Amino acid sequence: MPRGAVTDDVITLVIADDHAVVRKGLRMLMEAEDGLHVVAEAGDVPDAVRMAKAHRPRVIVLDLNMPGGSSLEAIPEILAGTPQTAVVVLTMQDDPAFAREALQAGASGFVLKEAADDELLEAIRLAADGDTYLNPRLGARLAAQPAAPSGPPDDLTEREVEVLRLIALGHTNTEIGKQLYLSTRTVETHRAHIQQKLRRTTRAELVRYALEHGLVTL
Repeated sequence: MPRGAVTDDVITLVIADDHAVVRKGLRMLMEAEDGLHVVAEAGDVPDAVRMAKAHRPRVIVLDLNMPGGSSLEAIPEILAGTPQTAVVVLTMQDDPAFAREALQAGASGFVLKEAADDELLEAIRLAADGDTYLNPRLGARLAAQPAAPSGPPDDLTEREVEVLRLIALGHTNTEIGKQLYLSTRTVETHRAHIQQKLRRTTRAELVRYALEHGLVTL
């Protein structure tokens, strides 16, 4: 964007990614485009939240896997603090479950890092206009997934089922948090809810339950 004052028709941006090289490349891409202007960068989750609140950009481009917490959990926090900001997730994570959860959390876009530059720019412009963008390949995979059953067993939420499955597979709370992009404290909360709902307190009991309900196989 040419030097000068930022006007209302310019899309202001915050780039949040823990790799400086990636941030530099994204800044060069965006500032080569008319109507886009990067106002700040962030290298971790708390910084992303702070930069969003401080600069109130039209769009924040948010890496899904950064230190300092869960980017997924940060999405509603960003939106609560700066409702005028749209979130576009940019990630290497191509699991459609993460795309679904990011959109449910309030993200306006979900773009894979392997995608072409034009795709990210399109997602940014759509998000700034109040629309939503989902990577086409992930969208097709989501559409192809069978309809969810009437409800998980014993009123477990979809996230609790995921946590239970990983518990049964022997993962620690910290490992589960890393795999699901959640904080360890959030995993502990999910685990407590699972134990309460199932009336099972030991890992052996949770493993037996997961096996009985086909959540894991040996």
